[in-house]
Amino acid sequence: MIEEMRLKDLGVISEASLPMGPGFTAITGETGAGKTMVVTGLGLLLGQRADSGAVRAGAPQASVEGVWIVPEDGPVAERVREAGGDLEPIGGGRAELYLSRTLAAEGRSRASVGGRAAPAGVLADLADALVVVHGQSDQLRLKTAAAQRDALDRFAGDAVRDALAAYREAYDTWRALDRELTGLVTDRDARAAEAEALRTTLAEIEQAAPEPGEDVALAERAERLANSEELRAAAALARESLSSEEGGVDVSTLLADARRALERVADPALAGLGEQLADLGYRAADIAVELSGFLADLDETGPAELAAVEERRSILNGLVRAHGSLDAAIALLENGSARLAELDDDGDRVERLRGQLAEAREILDARADALTAARTQAAARLSEAVTEELHALAMPDARLQVEVSPGAESTHGRDEVALLLAPHPGAEPRPVSKGASGGELSRVMLAIEVVISQTDPVPTFVFDEVDAGIGGAAAIEVGRRLARLAETSQVIAVTHLAQVAAFASNHLSVVKANDGSVTSSSVTRLDGAEREAEMARLLSGLTDSDAALTHARELLELGSVRA
Repeated sequence: MIEEMRLKDLGVISEASLPMGPGFTAITGETGAGKTMVVTGLGLLLGQRADSGAVRAGAPQASVEGVWIVPEDGPVAERVREAGGDLEPIGGGRAELYLSRTLAAEGRSRASVGGRAAPAGVLADLADALVVVHGQSDQLRLKTAAAQRDALDRFAGDAVRDALAAYREAYDTWRALDRELTGLVTDRDARAAEAEALRTTLAEIEQAAPEPGEDVALAERAERLANSEELRAAAALARESLSSEEGGVDVSTLLADARRALERVADPALAGLGEQLADLGYRAADIAVELSGFLADLDETGPAELAAVEERRSILNGLVRAHGSLDAAIALLENGSARLAELDDDGDRVERLRGQLAEAREILDARADALTAARTQAAARLSEAVTEELHALAMPDARLQVEVSPGAESTHGRDEVALLLAPHPGAEPRPVSKGASGGELSRVMLAIEVVISQTDPVPTFVFDEVDAGIGGAAAIEVGRRLARLAETSQVIAVTHLAQVAAFASNHLSVVKANDGSVTSSSVTRLDGAEREAEMARLLSGLTDSDAALTHARELLELGSVRA
């Protein structure tokens, strides 16, 4: 429910505060006073496209602020918190939600949700859960098949909602199987070619039988073999220096001489050094043995091994070029067989999918029939209820028929829903898109909302001149029905008819003043004599006509009786 809305520099409105609250709020005012700006401001708060032309002339920006009363927990509160906003608890499981939107004259707009800046898209996300707006464009929307189907589904409630959910589950399953089967059949040649190429690739990798890290080890081995003479000379010189096989002076001999020299003096301090020299001698001998082994290995290898290593590296490098790395080739060898089995199974898989698709189609058909049956039953009830409302809306001979007929299959089912109106006795029902005038369409729309609100209530309805094209007794009944709708929902109506405004529990007047340069408007809550004067103006254009005032009092007295 909208508790309050504040407008600043929007259109002709310089600054205004609109106290709303529960029940039925009527907004009236002279032509051009800015009544439409109220709906425009509400649209901005609901995330609609911002038009910089709505900024008041000479003002840098326009702003709209709104205070909503919403459940403290639920979809609205959850979405607000997701956007980083907060709600202000007020007790009874309810909370205040603050929304705002500013629109700069150069076209930029900013929004805030629960005190935090947010994209305008967040406002749009909240809109469906907060308010339903009906204007002349919405009457045109009622002419579309989709809007008429949505109206029937809203009225039907859980019966259609559950059937539609079950249908969509079956529809999604069927579509997924159909896409998979179509892809298999369409790409059969490509998949066969993929299988043959994969089979050849796996055979090549299997024949090469690579080992993890083998390419790195072979590169090191090839480097050693390619530099064997240089390595041999270095190793031989090092070994000869450590332990000469020709009887020359070497490290081992020098270390032994030094140790014996220290041992001869028998000094405790030097004895420790002698032990260290002995250890160095042992280590030098060990290194000499390792160098001898290295030289022996080099002597056993030669050009033949180098050629074999390079040949093996060439094979492995081919795998690296083909697959990016040796590890990738090994992984393909390990995992590719599963993909090959899948590709080789195409024939059997096609048959399995065809069987699954046939089963899915049977389930889809059954659920589509169940959805059609639920809609057909609801259509009969909606037809009767809306027809009864139209009789109360000064269309005593009108008859609305909600027709459910076969249509194209989609996520919404297989039904075409059409609203047919027979405005006079003996007239054939015709689609409202062709046979209804503007005034009739307004009443059809209102009748549908009144009926649907009993099974699918909406927190707030906003009607922008829903009474266009009607007057007299029909206007009185429109006002009466708006008051009835306000028993379960908040109703805000911009109207130019006293017969409608008379039924409001809250009457706001948009007052225009002209200071000679800038036209501005403000909003006043009317009561008592002020309301009677405004009603008289709506009736006759005069605020002080005795006849108009008398008629105004009669209407207000009529409106005070909720029927």
